[in-house]
Amino acid sequence: MNKKTYLPKQDIIERKWHLIDADGKILGRLSVEIVELLRGKNKIFYTNHIDCGDFVVVINVSKIVLTGKKLEQKTYFTYSGYPGGVKLTPYSVLMAKSPEKALFAAVKGMLPKNKLADKQISRLKVFKYNEHTHSAQLTV
Repeated sequence: MNKKTYLPKQDIIERKWHLIDADGKILGRLSVEIVELLRGKNKIFYTNHIDCGDFVVVINVSKIVLTGKKLEQKTYFTYSGYPGGVKLTPYSVLMAKSPEKALFAAVKGMLPKNKLADKQISRLKVFKYNEHTHSAQLTV
């Protein structure tokens, strides 16, 4: 048997636009849904070393829900690279100030740690409220 594996070329891959309303959704479960679309795992020709994912627009990120005591106990970690440059922000403050960062960090943490992830995360468009700037792409 001489069966060949089909690998799509980059110019053949069609990238669709998906609109996700985050109103009342749980942060982790929403992140899994977004990562599946960004990586292209829902497509029949998915291969982990080929970038075949779609664009994702997420709206109403300010209404994301965290379960349990995560809002008080979970912290957002940033490091400037300098000694003493560690900043720990509780998620209660982060969700009030900029919930886009919380979703972005959750999605980035679920992507593979390689150069392909940088291309995939660049297709994620996150908006705090209902208005977004990608209505022209979504109608196609």
